[in-house]
This record gives sequence, structure tokens and C-alpha cells, in this order.
Amino acid sequence: MPEHSADRIAFRYLCLRGFGYMLLIAALLEIVLFEATHMPDLRFTERGLTEPLQSLLLLTGTIMALIARRLDDRLPHLTLLLIGLLGASLIREQDAWLDEYVFDGAWQILVSLLVLPILFVVIRHGRAFAAELERYAMTFSGGLFAAGFLGTYVFSRLYGRGDMWKAVLGEHYVRVFKDAAEEVTELFGYTLMCIAMIELLLLARRWRQQRLQGRG
Repeated sequence: MPEHSADRIAFRYLCLRGFGYMLLIAALLEIVLFEATHMPDLRFTERGLTEPLQSLLLLTGTIMALIARRLDDRLPHLTLLLIGLLGASLIREQDAWLDEYVFDGAWQILVSLLVLPILFVVIRHGRAFAAELERYAMTFSGGLFAAGFLGTYVFSRLYGRGDMWKAVLGEHYVRVFKDAAEEVTELFGYTLMCIAMIELLLLARRWRQQRLQGRG
């Protein structure tokens, strides 16, 4: 069996998973609509629904990446970096809670304790990581993750700027428009990253099966 044959996804499975992902996105936006409609005092805040959904997606993505790493060892440095990125983002989403109930700036320390050792390992094995990244970039999971990363950490930040919405709305500007724009686009970015980790898990499972069949 060719080495990269397990990277491919059969058309029927691609369609089924695509339909499932569309249902997931639709369900998330229905929750956002419920928050906007029925929670006027809490919408798009830490006590609303959108931000906890973001944390849930990040937690799920982190768990998926951890399982994928255990299933197959072909992308050890890349999966480690993904775990660090998703884990750091999850910690960052708890900043208000950590600042209030632990101490101010706690999330920065926790992120540093998680990310710095991972970056050290990845940089130390830079050539291996580059080769893994090249392979991952050619997969469905890699494309989804890149889209989610850009959507979350670039588009969401720029699209949710207060200056932009003040220019668009003028005298009708209300902060909730800015918050909605930023939080919902961020939610979609996290959704893509979570889906990417589901696809990575499925890919690792196919690689594992391929390896076991090769031994048989």
C-alpha cells in the first residue's frame, strides 16, 4: 500500500463528514441567536453562551490532538505544537476567571509554562518539524486548521476592531455590534480548528490501521 494512500478520504465519507460539520456550525449559530435574543444583558460576554462554546471547542480540539498523538507517531513535533497552541488558547479564554479567582496575570504564567517547553522541543528538532509540517499541510486537516487559525487570530481581531464598527455605524454605534462581530468570527475560527483536530484524529487512525496491516 502506498505510504500516502491513508491520507486520502473516500468521497462518500467526505460528504457525510461535511454534512455533519455543517450541522455543527448551524447548531452553534442557533445557540448564538438564542443568546442574542434571550440574554440581552449577558450576550457576548464571559457569562453568555458564545465564550463558553469557544472554550468547549478548544477543549475538544486539545483532547482530539492528544489522542491523535497517541494513536500514531508520524507527526510528533507538529501534534505537540498543536496541543500547545490549542491549550494556550483555552487558558487565554479563561483569563477573566483566572484574574478574579486566582490572581491577576495568572493566565500569562500558565500559558508560558505550557508553551515555552513545547517551543524549545519544536525548535530543537526544527528539521523534523518542517518535514512534518510539509506533510500536514497537504491534508484536509491541515487546510482546515490553517483557515481556522487565520480566521481566529487575524480576521477576527481585525474585523472586531471598535474603530471599524464606529466608522460603519457612526452615531448608531453600540459596543455589542463590535463584540458580536469579534466573538462570532472567533467562534467560527475555533470551530474550524476543532474540526481540523477531528480530521487529524481520523487521519492518525487510518495511519495506525495502515501500519498494523503492513505488519500483518
